[in-house]
Amino acid sequence: MRSLIEDLQWNLIMNNILQIKDMHKTFGTKKVLKGVTLDIVQGKCTAIFGLSGGGKSTIIKHIVGLLKPTSGDIIYDNDKNIANMDENELRDVRKDIGFLFQSGALFDSMNVFDNVAFPLVEHSKMSKDEIEKEVLKHLDIVGLDSASVRDLFPDELSGGMRKRVGLARTIITKPRVLLYDEPTSGLDPITSDTISQLILKIQREFNTTSILISHDIKETFKSADYFAMLYNGKIVEYGDEEHFKNSKLEIVQNFLAGRSV
Repeated sequence: MRSLIEDLQWNLIMNNILQIKDMHKTFGTKKVLKGVTLDIVQGKCTAIFGLSGGGKSTIIKHIVGLLKPTSGDIIYDNDKNIANMDENELRDVRKDIGFLFQSGALFDSMNVFDNVAFPLVEHSKMSKDEIEKEVLKHLDIVGLDSASVRDLFPDELSGGMRKRVGLARTIITKPRVLLYDEPTSGLDPITSDTISQLILKIQREFNTTSILISHDIKETFKSADYFAMLYNGKIVEYGDEEHFKNSKLEIVQNFLAGRSV
């Protein structure tokens, strides 16, 4: 653990947009998170690895306030503690945070255009023409031909297309932080690579900060800058690609090699 002075020096150098400090979460009698501490560097992509059911998605649900920690802090933008916010305060913070759910979470009753437009229709004062311009622009950003997909419904889309439509809807509000929950899950290798390249493109073009939860080791190393290993409720390893791949921890090496623990 770093000292207070080391924490201050680290934050100054790395410009962390999020700091998770000693976060615990208990569901009933089950302790899922047992003191998670993790710094999220602004403008970079941080991946969180871990075993299935180990609490990775629980961490990012806390970041958007969908869950409240049993104890601990989630500091956003240096001085905002998400852990202590009420719903009104969370509403303001959520404007800065986009969440791409594993399924894309599209509205089945809306076509592609209306799905992507939804956040602007609900939360902006833009005109119909302005909204249309933004929707078409963001469909283009995620590599979809707006003319051919705008009137399609979610059940007419492939898995990869649903992910891209969900991503277009997520970034249309220009969030500062993007949370990805298993973005390549269930996709073929070519489509998975497309999604990984999109994550990189969005991060670079919009200077977003990304947090990525994934079991797809190969694709994750394409798109992330920093890597954390969650094990037994704690972050047991953290660093850049070289540091992570050369970790001396057996759990990390077993995970990377796909070996059972």
